[in-house]
Amino acid sequence: MQQDNNIFIFEHPLIKHKISMLRDKNTGTNEFRKLVEEIAMLMGYEALSDLPLKDVEVETPIETCMTPMIAGRKLAVVPILRAGLGMVGGILSLVPTAKVGHIGMYRDEETHEPQEYYCKLPNPIDERTIVVVDPMLATGGSAVDAVSQIKKHGGKKIKFLCIIGAPEGVEKFHAAHPDVQLYIGQMDRQLNENAYICPGLGDAGDRIFGTK
Repeated sequence: MQQDNNIFIFEHPLIKHKISMLRDKNTGTNEFRKLVEEIAMLMGYEALSDLPLKDVEVETPIETCMTPMIAGRKLAVVPILRAGLGMVGGILSLVPTAKVGHIGMYRDEETHEPQEYYCKLPNPIDERTIVVVDPMLATGGSAVDAVSQIKKHGGKKIKFLCIIGAPEGVEKFHAAHPDVQLYIGQMDRQLNENAYICPGLGDAGDRIFGTK
């Protein structure tokens, strides 16, 4: 995994392989949905490697011992609606007790600017490690605004996971939130005139939910 100033780009062969399958326009809704969840789980495994631990007393069939378990408040997973929902199951498969919040954003088709319509976060959000998920980091507008909203509600330790990133969006996000760890499954070439990532994989939300 490449790392540079809180930006992490994955190099794992399984992630690369599964992203290539996502890109294929012939990949159907069911398979696409499963792949998104699997990629989120693989990314989450690495992104959560710094969770704090504490020793607790456990009685094994042989004896009592002190052994490490995750410390502090339960993790919070916050998908950016609606495409981010596709990644939640992958994170929950790693941390089933995590709380789930939701942030609703949509992109204005003319200005390409994000518009927020919903925000519901677990309490107390300031005591949790927060994993924000969205398959695509394109212009960066929705991601920047979503993290800004979480910070306004008191969120402090925040990680952002995206499967595909565009250089324009990554630059904008990192400039706005240099303190947030940004995990990218694959960095693509650029945005086109319609602010879609190239080569990308199309509209992730439509492909996850079978809508157009």
